[in-house]
Amino acid sequence: MARTRAQDFEEKQRGILEHAARVFAEQGMEKASMSQVAAQAQVSKALLYHYYPSKDALIFAIIHSHLEELDEAVEQADDASLPPHQRLRGLVGAVLETYRGADDQHKVQLNATSALSDAQKAEITELERRIVRRFAAVLDEINPGLNDKNRPLLTPVTMSLFGMMNWMYMWFKEGGRISREDYADVATTLILEGIKAVK
Repeated sequence: MARTRAQDFEEKQRGILEHAARVFAEQGMEKASMSQVAAQAQVSKALLYHYYPSKDALIFAIIHSHLEELDEAVEQADDASLPPHQRLRGLVGAVLETYRGADDQHKVQLNATSALSDAQKAEITELERRIVRRFAAVLDEINPGLNDKNRPLLTPVTMSLFGMMNWMYMWFKEGGRISREDYADVATTLILEGIKAVK
């Protein structure tokens, strides 16, 4: 007879992922162990392995769940009825808000993908591309010249925006002199003003 899921399965799973992300972010992917994760999450190793049979599976789950949340937030924020400049600002704001409280998960995403299998990498890459495509579509609407076949700059410009957002965790301090909303305005303005000069 198949074992039934506990009612709090998803809640426990989420808690384990949050604690695991902290361990991986602090210790590094190589040094971090399943024993450390179990201790941090205050669960037995047996329970941890019940949810995640290997360290690779745990790393994949952290990255995948983080990107799914990001993809959902971006999709909800994308309002095609808005002028493209405002639409872009909404997308940037959604990303930065989703990153709130998720620095550990974000670090794992940026640093641990190499630990995944080819199949896992492919799944992660498809999620990342789906998010990036949404931004690229708006930037293309703002400046169609970026997609010139002789000098295709749409992808570099789009990834430059993601560079500004993705590395924000290196310097940003909650409660500091600039808020996430302020920085969303700054990043959007830098891109919008910058692409005016891109020929």
